[in-house]
Amino acid sequence: MSTHGETFRALHHPDFRALHHPDFRALHHPDFRALHHPDFRALHYAKQPLVLPNAWDYASAAVLAAAGFAAIGTTSLGVAAAAGKPDATGDTAEETLALARRLAGLPCPVSVDIEGGFADTPEGVAEITAELAALGVAGVNIEDGRPDGTLADLGERCETIAAVKAKAPGLFVNARTDTYWLGAGDLATTVGRLRALAEAGADGVFVPGVADGDDVRALVDAVDLPLNVLLLPGRHTVAGLAALGVRRISTGSLLLRAALHAVAETARAVASGGQIPAGLPSYEDVQALI
Repeated sequence: MSTHGETFRALHHPDFRALHHPDFRALHHPDFRALHHPDFRALHYAKQPLVLPNAWDYASAAVLAAAGFAAIGTTSLGVAAAAGKPDATGDTAEETLALARRLAGLPCPVSVDIEGGFADTPEGVAEITAELAALGVAGVNIEDGRPDGTLADLGERCETIAAVKAKAPGLFVNARTDTYWLGAGDLATTVGRLRALAEAGADGVFVPGVADGDDVRALVDAVDLPLNVLLLPGRHTVAGLAALGVRRISTGSLLLRAALHAVAETARAVASGGQIPAGLPSYEDVQALI
């Protein structure tokens, strides 16, 4: 994690009392954001990998910002679940754009997961990403997986990446291939798709589902762009992925699933008279996030 100096270090206290610190409000002032907003692209080339936690609403993003993470991503599963919709169907464009508008005021860069792009043509995807860029979004995640478990046509995906970069050249485009995630291709297939996406103008590449260290190293060596890997608990550590050359590590839906588990477990504890977890934020603490 990185922090915004003394202010964010004050916000790291686990009991959340520091969220009442008056300087937290100052972090949201437009002048502060203009002066201290870290460069999202540069975070992919820092000494340590960018650990990018994924939020699904304003509160989850705000608490991660207050915890000092250098940047925040969104999780499409989280956004879809919060809306009562299935993930990866392209049906959450409205909810994703609404969330992006709310997150644009956070004191750190935000990258938005737009699934396959929420449009049927490269030009349509480019229009959506231009709108996100105008809101102040730092990056987008664009995937090639389809709801039926197949991969989108590579040529079309490359045209989409090129159109997005032409329309919003400052936007960091993280091009995701779901070869491993969907079991739709081997290492050679993945390398070929990543190289084509890089040639089309992607700023970074993302291969969720890759677990084997040799495969991760091969992907790092195959493409001269920052490689993003989804953290797989029990298979990965941040230190281990850093040693392999990974530059960005996402949590995906992990935090959402952990939160849902905590909700159910806490409710069960209330019902059974069990132990309520200690250190929970208070009502005032959550209010202070807003």
